[in-house]
Amino acid sequence: MEIANDKKPVVVGDDGGEAKNAATADIAATAAESQKKTKKMNKNRIHVSNSKRPFLFYCNLAKRYIKQYNSVELFALGMAIPTVITIAETLKRNGLAVEKKISTCTIVSKLVDVENGRIVLKAQIAILLEKAENIEETAVAAA
Repeated sequence: MEIANDKKPVVVGDDGGEAKNAATADIAATAAESQKKTKKMNKNRIHVSNSKRPFLFYCNLAKRYIKQYNSVELFALGMAIPTVITIAETLKRNGLAVEKKISTCTIVSKLVDVENGRIVLKAQIAILLEKAENIEETAVAAA
């Protein structure tokens, strides 16, 4: 008898390897559901780079996401952080968006030098913007 991931005990019969573990199939289904939820949550996230695309590309993409999904999450690492801040401030100044949440943290980069014991840390920022209620309302708040 096997117990997997705090599930109910499952009895697995041995008939030449043809029997499948029911708990394993259940875990795979749960993982597939969580991936679908993650994709749905991240469909309005923009990963900004300061070298791959021009600034106006990301600015126009953020405008399109705000119109389509009513919110956008701008996400950047390292040297792309000023680009994200500029995009967010431009959208706020034009009255298209309102800032809902800003989160920052430091992450360990994938480029870790194991031989020398050097760990590369990178700054990360995520800015969540939502569609402004009224253009007049945001203009009054800015003035």
